[in-house]
Amino acid sequence: MTAHTHGTNGSEITLSRTLGLLDITMIGVGAMIGAGIFVLTGIAAGEAGPALVLAFFLNGIVTTFTALSYAELGSCFPEAGGGYLWVKEGLGGTQGFLAGWMSWFAHAVACSLYGLGFGRFAVEIISLGYPDILEIAQPVTLAFMTLVVVLFAYINFRGASEAGAIGNIVTIAKVIILGIFIVAGVITIVRQPDLNVFTDNFMPHNLGGVFVAMGLTFIAFEGYEIIAQSGEEVKDPKHNIPRAIFISIIIVVIIYVLVAFVAIGAVKVPASVGDIPIWDYLAGAKEVAIVRAAEQIMGRWGGFLILISGLASTMSALNATIYSSSRVSFAMGRDSNLPSVFGRIHPKMHTPHYAVAISAVLVIVMAYLLPIEDVAKAADVMFLLMFAQVNVTLMTLRQRRPDLDRGFVVPFLPWPALIGIVSNVLLAGFLAYETGRVGIVTIVWIAAGMMLYWGYFRNKEAMDKPKEVLMEEALVSVDYSVLVPVADEKQAVELGRLGSVLAQEHNGGVLALHVIKVPPPLSLSDGRMFLEEGRPPLQQVIKQAKKKDVPVHTMIRLGRNVADAILKTVSENTSDMILFGWPGYSGTRDQLFGSVIDRIVSNPPADIAILRSRPYTSLRRIVVPVAGGPNSRLAVLTAVALARNTDEETAVVLVHVAVTGSDQTAVAARAGNAFRRATEGVDYPFEKKIITADSPVTGILNAAKGADMAVIGATRERLFVNLLAGNVSQQVAEQADVPVMIVKRRSTILRSMLRETVLPPLRTSKKMS
Repeated sequence: MTAHTHGTNGSEITLSRTLGLLDITMIGVGAMIGAGIFVLTGIAAGEAGPALVLAFFLNGIVTTFTALSYAELGSCFPEAGGGYLWVKEGLGGTQGFLAGWMSWFAHAVACSLYGLGFGRFAVEIISLGYPDILEIAQPVTLAFMTLVVVLFAYINFRGASEAGAIGNIVTIAKVIILGIFIVAGVITIVRQPDLNVFTDNFMPHNLGGVFVAMGLTFIAFEGYEIIAQSGEEVKDPKHNIPRAIFISIIIVVIIYVLVAFVAIGAVKVPASVGDIPIWDYLAGAKEVAIVRAAEQIMGRWGGFLILISGLASTMSALNATIYSSSRVSFAMGRDSNLPSVFGRIHPKMHTPHYAVAISAVLVIVMAYLLPIEDVAKAADVMFLLMFAQVNVTLMTLRQRRPDLDRGFVVPFLPWPALIGIVSNVLLAGFLAYETGRVGIVTIVWIAAGMMLYWGYFRNKEAMDKPKEVLMEEALVSVDYSVLVPVADEKQAVELGRLGSVLAQEHNGGVLALHVIKVPPPLSLSDGRMFLEEGRPPLQQVIKQAKKKDVPVHTMIRLGRNVADAILKTVSENTSDMILFGWPGYSGTRDQLFGSVIDRIVSNPPADIAILRSRPYTSLRRIVVPVAGGPNSRLAVLTAVALARNTDEETAVVLVHVAVTGSDQTAVAARAGNAFRRATEGVDYPFEKKIITADSPVTGILNAAKGADMAVIGATRERLFVNLLAGNVSQQVAEQADVPVMIVKRRSTILRSMLRETVLPPLRTSKKMS
């Protein structure tokens, strides 16, 4: 994972693990039961009416779909940075930076909002004894905000255990106060059992009102993101992070639903206000709606108690968001996605002290200078967009990294993640549409981040990374490149020869790659000790290329995962074809060609050729089974490339296999169409044959007898069905007495996207071929 980088002395920059299950559960609960339950309940009641209870419940269900993604990813990547690091791992550097950039901004803005909320509640309490303070409410609010932000920044500087202990006390206090409010409200409802308010007009604004209320309050449920941010400081994160996420959501949904039930069911509209529905009365009270409800249910002291709870709520939410904003900026600094000062650790406290201090300054400056309510809505949009990125990342990493040690696995993938993506994007679009300025703020912040990343941080990140490419030699630039990954000298001789022939057809060159797989206990830099073992195979490819006078480009690359290293090389060098060597059956029924080839063949970034090697002396006769489709045409083009560039005269025999008992007229028509599509525009004297056999495999094997090689297109896979390169081609390659080359076209953009996300993951074992 990219989070752990090395300092100048070679040591890893990491945080200490001091938080238990209770600590991180309380961090999540503290963030979710923040100012939102006080500020938003009245406004949302005006939109949904009594159905506010349903809106909170549905939000709990909807947010669970994204929380499932956080639980799985948090269990296998327990490092500071949370969603930022996962998106970076799954979707690449640009998307990863964008996730971190949005997360840092969103948490800082939320922190400003909570700080101002604390100041407002403090002024309200003081006004009970000194009403004149209301005349200078704004500057006093800002002063209290500054004090509380500085206080919790210092607490977070002291360490996660100190911040966690104080956060636990504050969170438990406000849950107890809300519990008292709920119990008192339920008693009031029991004494005056008039629930007509729920039965007479449950949805005064229909389902649209419920959805509006969901959009307004959804962001109150994002506290589980902060649990993920704490991963590097959690004891037993593999199990505790998923547990804390689900426990906190259950606690919060129950509290929100009961608070809404009591606020609407136990409160009566004062006669002085007039004859209006209770939800309109609460909407008019806005941020003090719960205070007014508590004053009715429990008297004046009840309102005071809720104000105290409001102070506790904003403090615990403030603590959680300062913690989270500093951890994501720390992770970005550690990855050179922000200035390196963010990634430094205090030598005594073992906390990211600069990240905490700079994040606190950003919070205070935003509160003083920006229209914080509008900016907060933009932060909501960014949270939702980042949640959508995390859901996409979950699906992508299931495909790319089946080897990860997952403490929790999301069931029924991809459906939970897809539901999460749709709900996140729809709610983000709704919020951006509701206030035009929100969309502008979002676009400006994202654009500024992208300019910084593309203009500076991307290059800085690349320079600071451990160098993956140990050796690279390029003679000339070519327009067509055949990538030949080689593991040993014997394989290099054969692949180098055939790769050179294929490159010669297009006046191109060969890129010979040797990947040194570095085991986890070693750093990538330590892989340099294996440099010499990679040179001999590359020398063999160079010899074969020289015989054909084909330019050759050699590379030795370090990597944790061989398939990832090959894919990076294809991307960086825009290779047109990848030529693999396959020794035969992989040894497990879950793999066709082994985990490395299977991974790339399932979603090929370039045309693929897989050679099942058998001894041969010359290529005088090449058999090409033709059934129609793009892979059949690629097989014909590949066979022609081999035939044209060998030293001897070579016959290319096209074979169409008909199953015994088929109608001969129909077979002839199908064969004619298949031959025409496969050879259209290709100038070569083909032989064409129709063979009848009990099965396609038997027919192809019979046709290959007496030939020097068979080139076969991969069986076409049906969408959403994981057939890889297909059973027919694999069986022919396994059983034929001659070398067999299986070819497959590169993926289209749509199929590539589906393969990386929605389509079922490859069932591969950890055994490499």
